Amino acid sequence: MTVATRPAGDRIVVSPREDLVSGGAAEEFEHRLQELFKAGYRHIVADLRAVMAIDSAGIRALVRGLTTAQRFNGSFSLAAPNDRVRATLASTRLDTVLPVFDAVESAVARWPWRKLVTRLAFALVVGALVMLGLWLVPGGGAGGQAPEGSAPGVQPAAVAFPPLVEAFKLVLAAAIGMLVTLVQGRSCTGDPHSRSMAQAQVLLCVSGAMMMIIINGDLARAFGIAGAAAIIRFRTPVEDPKDITVLFLLMGLGMSAGLGAFAVAGLGAIVLCALLLLFNRERPDEPREMMVEIHAEGRDFPAAHVQEVFARNRVVFEPREVSQGKSVAMRYRTALAHTLSLDELSEELLAGGKAGIKSVSWEHPKRFD
Repeated sequence: MTVATRPAGDRIVVSPREDLVSGGAAEEFEHRLQELFKAGYRHIVADLRAVMAIDSAGIRALVRGLTTAQRFNGSFSLAAPNDRVRATLASTRLDTVLPVFDAVESAVARWPWRKLVTRLAFALVVGALVMLGLWLVPGGGAGGQAPEGSAPGVQPAAVAFPPLVEAFKLVLAAAIGMLVTLVQGRSCTGDPHSRSMAQAQVLLCVSGAMMMIIINGDLARAFGIAGAAAIIRFRTPVEDPKDITVLFLLMGLGMSAGLGAFAVAGLGAIVLCALLLLFNRERPDEPREMMVEIHAEGRDFPAAHVQEVFARNRVVFEPREVSQGKSVAMRYRTALAHTLSLDELSEELLAGGKAGIKSVSWEHPKRFD
């Protein structure tokens, strides 16, 4: 199959010259897309003017191109499909998740307006909430000073605010959590965060505000909440030290909102988002280390196939141990790029059952490994 490529600004246009159907053409197109992503291209436009038909294999190639682009924080779009191809995309509802343009020029000139508008909207919401809080609540500045005329030693948290203001604090904490989580998604150097992890970050920020509202300067309440929190056990591992720090800072931002220190909460959110974006520009190239255990059918281990897959994906590997019974299992210590998908690498190792491998499992290495 002939696949022509040409650069167009910060994008590269891929033009297949045959129908994207099973039997070689679709598979070769999928392989070509993955090669471009691994070569460093992040924004790819598929020019489908010469494609007259597409089947399930071609749909799979497009879906994998989209998921790979999302993992690399890039983009993948289609340009100039004919009516028959459009009908196939519509029947699979792929046109609802994949950008489709009538002309290549429109796809090349595309700006990521949706992402920019989303981030700007969140930033404006947080800024508006901070300004509203400073106007509504006395002593809501950076230092959290008590309102003028209040008794000495009385902190802003001890002032009896109306319920509407307390609800405002929770809304501000939720907005800050959403903004930081949104920005952190672009600065993630490892595997993308799960949906539950992103939701937990927002809820953690809200919980910090809720705790400070409940405590309200009462020492007995503070000890009671600390005792209740000690009962909770978090069993979800957080591998990246940066993620742990972000969780801690989100708790602090939520507590600032709960105390009524809205300037601290707003400025803290802005500084944290700015640092995450800065760290994203200085993303480290060090590979991540993983342990992989591969189980093969029978008593013969397909070492040549495994080594060929690792070499093709530039995975540095070291055999660690082998166990043999009714089947044979081999454990490797590997070093691979952060952007390499473990699911896709596992699919290559399994090879649809043709390589004799029945399972592949990944885990982070323990210190004694």
